[in-house]
Amino acid sequence: MPEPIYVIGHVNPDTDTVASAMGYAWLLRERDGLDTIPVRAGPLNPQTAWVLRTLELEPPVLLTDASPRFSSVTKRLDTIPPDVPLEEAWALASRTGGIAPVVTDDGWPYGLINGLSLFRYFSQVLGPHPGRITVHDMMSVPCKEAADVNVPKYQANAHIRDFLDKILRSEYDDFWVVDEHGFYLGVARQRDALNPPRLKVILVDHNEPSQSIASLEEAELLEILDHHRLGNPHTHAPIRFTVDIVGSTSTLVAERVAEAGLALPPALAGALLAGLLSDTLNLTSPTTTPRDRTAAEKLARWAFVAGSPLKGETLQSYGQSILTAGVGLANRRPEEIVSTDIKQFEAGGLKFAIAQVEVTDLLQIGEHLEPLRQALDALKDKRGLDFAILLITDVVRSTSRLLLTSSPPPILNDLPYPPLSDGTRDAPGVVSRKKQLLPIVLGLLER
Repeated sequence: MPEPIYVIGHVNPDTDTVASAMGYAWLLRERDGLDTIPVRAGPLNPQTAWVLRTLELEPPVLLTDASPRFSSVTKRLDTIPPDVPLEEAWALASRTGGIAPVVTDDGWPYGLINGLSLFRYFSQVLGPHPGRITVHDMMSVPCKEAADVNVPKYQANAHIRDFLDKILRSEYDDFWVVDEHGFYLGVARQRDALNPPRLKVILVDHNEPSQSIASLEEAELLEILDHHRLGNPHTHAPIRFTVDIVGSTSTLVAERVAEAGLALPPALAGALLAGLLSDTLNLTSPTTTPRDRTAAEKLARWAFVAGSPLKGETLQSYGQSILTAGVGLANRRPEEIVSTDIKQFEAGGLKFAIAQVEVTDLLQIGEHLEPLRQALDALKDKRGLDFAILLITDVVRSTSRLLLTSSPPPILNDLPYPPLSDGTRDAPGVVSRKKQLLPIVLGLLER
């Protein structure tokens, strides 16, 4: 069986991240016959949850860590009950490469029978001066008599790296792998645990390790498909790397689908269209390119068909529904607002993060400013940052306000956004963190 390939976006997934992972995994399966699985590295935001619910699509499975687990080296060998004759264990071991797992009828690991446990058993029975005990006598006893009951157990979902020292110090070459309740799942060998298979990963909608799944360095990175600035991770071998100047990664996926002569299923096309319209603020953001408009029209043609959940929609109506689905401050906790759509960066020796939240009217932010500032300060301290910025964007009027953490570095006084009486900074016309705000901040820190 080919190993699965996980297609995954950044740790604070937005609609473009989730949709592009789902769409690209579909393309690689259809076009190349690969066993690709779309996954997500974090919780869904309200907008993405609304999109998937509207399209009747299941969200990708959550995968937060690329470090190999014991499940990746487990072999589910056949087992025998403790009270069957030892000769049956001998027969089983001949089929499994020398191991006979002894498991109770209710699924609990009892002990392992292998060459060493058999030698110990025979030595104990025969002693230094063998008498008239026959091979038949020894092989007729319950197999539990020859089982090693002290074999270590590891949970299948545990990270191998956390137990490497214990595995290396252990005298055992084989050990149990159990589920979270302690029931038998299989057996693993030490040599396999010391060289486990790496997860095969394709990154979409990001290329910076700080924004990626944990323990990415332990995975086998195959490809990156993105539309952001370069901050790519180190790789051990050449990979396919695409970073293009478009408004969304969903655009890049849609283009590749069209180039392959394929058409996305209506619901999946609707998801990619949602990612595109979300990232480009309904094709009004300065990040929008002619290629985004062409891709949006193509996706709409696939999505707005009879039998689709989006039948009767238009680009304008669907885009407006998407933008309003994820906006607002009143029904979300401040901690959630500052941490849901956030990206972390480093420049000029400083670590910082820029979060973004969308509203339909900047007038609604007044009563929320102090709780948001406190949440932003707490986030800065928790992540060990030098400062953090919350970009509050009015998606109707295409303008924003900036909220900074307390006591920001003095260099930020030179931001070209005038301070207001409520402590925020006015950023008229700024709607894109990637293309408008981040270059300004980086320019200040790196000068």
